[in-house]
Order: sequence, then C-alpha cells, then structure tokens
Amino acid sequence: MNILLWVLQAVLALQAFAGGAYKIFKFDDIAQMPVMAALPRSGWGAVGVLEMVCAVLLIVPAATKWMPVLTPIAAAVLVLESLALAGLYGRHSLQLSAANPLVYVLVGAALAAVVAYGRYAFLPKI
Repeated sequence: MNILLWVLQAVLALQAFAGGAYKIFKFDDIAQMPVMAALPRSGWGAVGVLEMVCAVLLIVPAATKWMPVLTPIAAAVLVLESLALAGLYGRHSLQLSAANPLVYVLVGAALAAVVAYGRYAFLPKI
C-alpha cells in the first residue's frame, strides 16, 4: 500500500506542480479560455502558487519524515481546490472530452482524495 501511495503522490505532485506553474508562467496562453475570465490574473496566480506549494508538501514531508502530517493536509487542500475548480469549469461546460479541463480536475481530485485518506490512515499514532 505504501508503494501505491508513493506512486499516486508522485503523479499528483507532478500534475499539481505543472498545473500551478502553467497558471503562473503561461497565463497569456490560457487567457483565451472563457473560464479564465472568472478570476483575475492575480487570482489564477494565487491558485497556481497554492498548487505548487501543495505539490512540494506532498513529497518532502513524507520523504524526510519531518512533519509527515503535512502530506495528507496538502492532499486535502488539493481536493478542495480541485472541487472548487471543477465547479468553476462545470459552469462553462459539462462536456466530457479531453479538451475540457473539468475531466482532469475531477481525476486529480479523486487521486488527491485517495492520497489524503491513505496517508492520514497510515500516520504514526502518538
């Protein structure tokens, strides 16, 4: 189970870090999407920074065994953030296609929920 959680954490961290970096550094490329008008550039930048911080917290505390409780918290924050984005994207399109960001946001939320529960359930009990 631990190996599965590490694989899911790595995939989720890569997705979150890449998505956050894209929202911050390539905003002009994604600004043409209608859903991007829902938040100002600084709002999308804040979402990007949140995703990148959570990506780091998914790996570093668990790998170093320093405050491992931060890993399920970061995953839970990603679940909430992903569900908020899913609501935002769902207002614009419910079409289930690869081009719709709603699809990968929901997949990311499911991965984050599994990691949050798995890491919380296997925390060392004091």
